[in-house]
Amino acid sequence: MIVRRIARFLGALLLTSWALLLGAAAPSALADPCPDVEVVFARGTGEAPGVGGIGQAFVDEVRSQVGGRTVAVYPVNYAASSDFNDRIQFARTVVDGIRDAGSHVEATAANCPSTRIVLGGFSQGAAVAGYVTAAVVPEDIPAEYTAFIPNPMPTEIANHVVAVALFGKPSDQFMRDVGAPPIAIGPLYLPKTIEQCIPDDTICNGAPVGTPSFAHALYAANGLTAQAATFAADRLLPLAPANAALAGPSS
Repeated sequence: MIVRRIARFLGALLLTSWALLLGAAAPSALADPCPDVEVVFARGTGEAPGVGGIGQAFVDEVRSQVGGRTVAVYPVNYAASSDFNDRIQFARTVVDGIRDAGSHVEATAANCPSTRIVLGGFSQGAAVAGYVTAAVVPEDIPAEYTAFIPNPMPTEIANHVVAVALFGKPSDQFMRDVGAPPIAIGPLYLPKTIEQCIPDDTICNGAPVGTPSFAHALYAANGLTAQAATFAADRLLPLAPANAALAGPSS
C-alpha cells in the first residue's frame, strides 16, 4: 500500500515537472514576431478602453491598405476623462496618455526597430497623440502642471514613426478654454502628419468649449478615416516588411 502511494506521488511529481517545463518553454516558442506595422491610437473622450470607434475604423482601413503586411494595435492606456471642469484632473488624464503612448512608442522602437509606427488619436486622444510628438515642453504650460509633464521623446524616435493621424484634434481655442497650451506638432513629425477636421466639428473648428456637434462623430462615416489610412499606407508601402524572412517577398 505504501509502495503504491509512493509510486503515485512520484508519478504526479513527474507530470507536474513536465507541465512546468512545457509552460516555461511556451512563451519563447509561441512569441509573436515584431509586426511590420504598429498602430498606436488614443481613443476619444468617454470611449470605452481600447481604440474607440473612430480608432477601430482607422485600424481596419490601415489593415486593408498595407499590402498584406502584419499590423499590430496598441490602445493608449489612459482615462479619456470628460471632467473638463476639474482642469488639474483633466490635465493629468491627458498627461497619463502622453506618458503611456510615448513610453510604448519608445519601447517599440527599441525592441522592434524595423517595425513602422503609425501614431493616431481621436478628439482628446488626438490631443494626446499631438502632444506626444512635441519637441519641447510648452513654455506657456501652467505652473501647476509642470511637476507631472514627461520629457519629449528622443529625436531619433521620429525615424520609427512613419505617420501621425489626428481626427477632430481640439483647436487652440478649445485648449485655451480648458486651461491647456495649444497642441504643437513637433517639426520632425509635421511633414508626416494628417489632421482631419470636419468643418462643422466644434471641437476642432475653433468654437468655444461646449457640447460637441454631431459632426464630431462622423470621421468614419464620411471617409476621412480611409483617407488618413491611405496617407499612412503611402508611407509604408515602399518599406520592406519587418519580418521579411517570415513574410517572403514584399508585394
